[in-house]
Amino acid sequence: MQETRRALVAEAMGTFALVFIGAGSICANEYTGRGLGLWGVALAHGLVLAVAVSSTMAISGGHLNPAVTFGFFLAGRMERSLALRYAGAQLLGATAAAFSVRCLFAEHVWKPARLGTPQLAPDVSFLSGILLEAILTFLLVYTFWATLVESRAPRLGGFGMGLMLCADMLVGLPMTGAAVNPARAFGPALAAGQWSVDAIVYWVGPLLGGGAAALLYSHFVMNDGGGEGSGAVR
Repeated sequence: MQETRRALVAEAMGTFALVFIGAGSICANEYTGRGLGLWGVALAHGLVLAVAVSSTMAISGGHLNPAVTFGFFLAGRMERSLALRYAGAQLLGATAAAFSVRCLFAEHVWKPARLGTPQLAPDVSFLSGILLEAILTFLLVYTFWATLVESRAPRLGGFGMGLMLCADMLVGLPMTGAAVNPARAFGPALAAGQWSVDAIVYWVGPLLGGGAAALLYSHFVMNDGGGEGSGAVR
């Protein structure tokens, strides 16, 4: 029980860091008159994920994303009750981070930036948004399994995850916001009051992509002699 409690706190704090820096970088970009740009926002997300995963992986497995946790559940590496608690901790951390960003930036800054709430570009359809979020999340979760779960992988901590998120952002940020994480979308949307039917994109896409990546890796790629790897808390 104590081990599970520590894992949930780690998941909440790690997701807090991800959303605070991620959403904060989008607000900072607005504050500086687009001074950070696409590269700056992508780099901020990638750096914080690399550090957050590295700092929590020994305690909770460093999921920090309901799509990662969903994949572990589908692959039979996590019980449903624990997966739901992980997701709850991640959503709580994301929400606390988003409200913190709202408190720190003036309304004329965070409102135009929507507190970093992802949204579809005008020429991106609902289905195209789901497909892109699914593909980007698939790549992110596949990287998680390949670098953090696979027993044969070099011990890179969250470095690979950070690089992949940065790459995801460079491709997807202009089109969907590249949330690739339901918690990353939920927290800012709740704090900013930015709700629309497009919010479904940021649940369906990442869960489909994350689940597919976990099943593919665990059943067809994983070393048969692999250990529990990251995310072994049960």
